[in-house]
Amino acid sequence: MTAAPAPFPSEHEQAFHELDLAVALVLNAPQAGRSLDRLVNSSKVHPEGALVFASLLYVTNRPDSAQFWWQFAAGSGSATAAYLLHLHHLSLGETRDAAHWRGQTERLATTPRTPRTFKPTAPLLPDDVRRDILARCHEGLHPRLPASLEAVINRLPILCDDEDFGEIPQPSPTLTGQLAG
Repeated sequence: MTAAPAPFPSEHEQAFHELDLAVALVLNAPQAGRSLDRLVNSSKVHPEGALVFASLLYVTNRPDSAQFWWQFAAGSGSATAAYLLHLHHLSLGETRDAAHWRGQTERLATTPRTPRTFKPTAPLLPDDVRRDILARCHEGLHPRLPASLEAVINRLPILCDDEDFGEIPQPSPTLTGQLAG
């Protein structure tokens, strides 16, 4: 076993690494697949699914699209999404926006929520991909998906081209099945 990487030389580099690690943990969470499925196959808003979808977009090098979906999730009550936005803005050196999302994180974390129970489900991603994402973070590298899974994300429908975020991919009802493939 190797030691964890040393702290990074600047605050924004440290935030970038912490964002990578947090995204890896979101994608490795036992409920990630079910959460993403609920986002696309339910008439209710599912912030956890938006959090997972944003994290998939992030690891496929679509940070602006990820930011859009993290904001959707945070606006729907996800403290984790708000924290990822804090790290995202901090990694870009946008301290004012980072401070805003840090405050939102604290507010959402103290807001009472109805506890949710999650039944165990199949992982969102194949085991080797999940291990590789975590290993890359441990080595201080940016997490990413293999080309075959990145292609799945790249084929998602784009229903709008947002002025602030550019092209915003939309999750498809078959996405979780294609990723677990």
